[in-house]
Amino acid sequence: MELKIVKIEKPDNINFILGQAHFIKTVEDLYEAIVTTQPHLKFGIAFCESSGPALVRWAGNDEAMIELAKKNALNLGAGHSFIIFMDNGYPINILNAIKMVPEVCRIFCATANPVEVIVAETEQGRGILGVIDGVKTKGIEGDEDIQKRKEFLRKIGYKF
Repeated sequence: MELKIVKIEKPDNINFILGQAHFIKTVEDLYEAIVTTQPHLKFGIAFCESSGPALVRWAGNDEAMIELAKKNALNLGAGHSFIIFMDNGYPINILNAIKMVPEVCRIFCATANPVEVIVAETEQGRGILGVIDGVKTKGIEGDEDIQKRKEFLRKIGYKF
């Protein structure tokens, strides 16, 4: 077994969800879950098929997001993994809908942070062991940090 680190390549402001599912119709079902939850979200989905032709299956409604998804899924090459890139929205807007898709087994991360994916490779294939999401924790928030957090949440419309 060989361990690899695969960096997710994306613009800094773009959010994504990385997960694992188990069936070829995952792409269609994820697409439907997103458009019925957030019909104006720009997104791209890619899914790594893990049997048969073992292709990257894809869908979406925005060419840039689709290309990001296809490129990163191919780089990961981990069976049954999926990645969803989104613009003009946040994972919190679609995450519960994604988790409710019957094929979805797990979510590794939902973030705009820089991410490194820890992948194990054997003679049979590749699998995701986990992710490094963002940077190492630097300390504990103080009163000023709490105020900034609350102001940010209000600025983006998640609190009154």
